[in-house]
Amino acid sequence: MSTAIGIDIGGTGIKGAIVDIHTGELQTARIKKPTPEGGEPDAIVGVVVSIIAELGDVPHGTPVGVCFPAIVQQGRTMSAANVSDKWIGLSAESLFEKALDRDITFVNDADAAGYAEAQFGAAKDRKGLILLTTLGTGIGSAIIYNGVLVPNAELGHIALDGHEDYERFASYAAMERDDISWKKWAGRLQKYYAHLEKLFSPDLFIVGGGVSKHWDEFFPYLHLKTEIVPAAFRNNAGILGAAALAAHTAGIRVADEARDLIEKATTNS
Repeated sequence: MSTAIGIDIGGTGIKGAIVDIHTGELQTARIKKPTPEGGEPDAIVGVVVSIIAELGDVPHGTPVGVCFPAIVQQGRTMSAANVSDKWIGLSAESLFEKALDRDITFVNDADAAGYAEAQFGAAKDRKGLILLTTLGTGIGSAIIYNGVLVPNAELGHIALDGHEDYERFASYAAMERDDISWKKWAGRLQKYYAHLEKLFSPDLFIVGGGVSKHWDEFFPYLHLKTEIVPAAFRNNAGILGAAALAAHTAGIRVADEARDLIEKATTNS
């Protein structure tokens, strides 16, 4: 297989495209639609169904990856950020598979972005421990070690400097809410990344999210021991990572199904 569908669900928008999983390039125009008000499951699923329909006559066996702003365990959404609380504890992967009549891979949005950077971007061919953060409404995070994704890292929610949930103080949304300068906001980021350095001793920081396009506005004020670079992919990172993860997971799924068939045949013989 050379292509997969990537869907990126956010609190304000839902995006999708067909991706070349070998190069990371989009094979179709990116389709974007607003997230339904309230962010309830059935409404969001409906938007995803419509996006895939608009991508054209996609072969049924094409892998589909969907990334979502939540902790994802065994296909279930265990949290909800900027969407309805009805997602908490929901069997989301099964919900999408039933609506789409396709096998899908369902992952956390920051994990998808981290995987995209590992496969195609700033973390490609880099060894060691890499921490990716996405700065936006909140702070998403992904841990990559020697190219392997360690899922469901919620490093934006650490307690720091008197704040129980530091993303509420240091996210890009917090900068806009408090109407502070890039320099003052960078001071909040400095404390955050310095704390992560102390906890993890990473080999590289990657900064993603839409704010990475303003890299030159805040990067000069960061003074860290660890190398820190902007993400190669911004708004497309979730789409790329979800698609690549789906393609690789599809291969594992086929292998598992083949093994199960062999075991069943052996048992019945």
